[in-house]
Amino acid sequence: MKIGVLSLQGGFAEHMRQIESLGHEAIAIRNQCDLEDLSGIILPGGESTTIAKLLKVTGLMEPLKNKIKNGLPTFGTCAGMILLAKDIDGELSHLALMNIKIKRNAFGRQSASFRTFSTIKYIDKSIELVFIRAPYVEEVMGDVEILGKVEDKIVAVREGNIIATAFHPELTEDLSFMKYFIKLCTSFK
Repeated sequence: MKIGVLSLQGGFAEHMRQIESLGHEAIAIRNQCDLEDLSGIILPGGESTTIAKLLKVTGLMEPLKNKIKNGLPTFGTCAGMILLAKDIDGELSHLALMNIKIKRNAFGRQSASFRTFSTIKYIDKSIELVFIRAPYVEEVMGDVEILGKVEDKIVAVREGNIIATAFHPELTEDLSFMKYFIKLCTSFK
């Protein structure tokens, strides 16, 4: 299976390592032709405003948006979650594909980054969650399913073919969340 990882800025290498450790092919997505024949795509953490600008500069914004709208399984981590949100507290949206309202840097600055353990729906155990200048979901609308909360804040959601997390599962040794995403990719084939 070929899983794309948007590789314009941010923490894409860690996602690629996890995909490959599960025996799948990780494809670095840097231009429109890289979007062909994918089973899924990951929008990694990083700086969402910078990633959005690079999506426009590279001409990837609309083709990526169309692929996701047409059912490409998608996983957005932290900045990826912000890119996917239809409503970003006080800002313009980017891809605007998920019926969620996001609060950026909601858990605090870089110095307030933290790790915790929690259960996430569809994963059979408590997993380590890494938060770095993380957003959280202030509001879900429509058919968005809440997958997890930390400190009473929504930190993982799913809407159809799209999942998004405020935390970074790729920064742990635990492959449970990546396995969950791979399973989602196979269910949309």
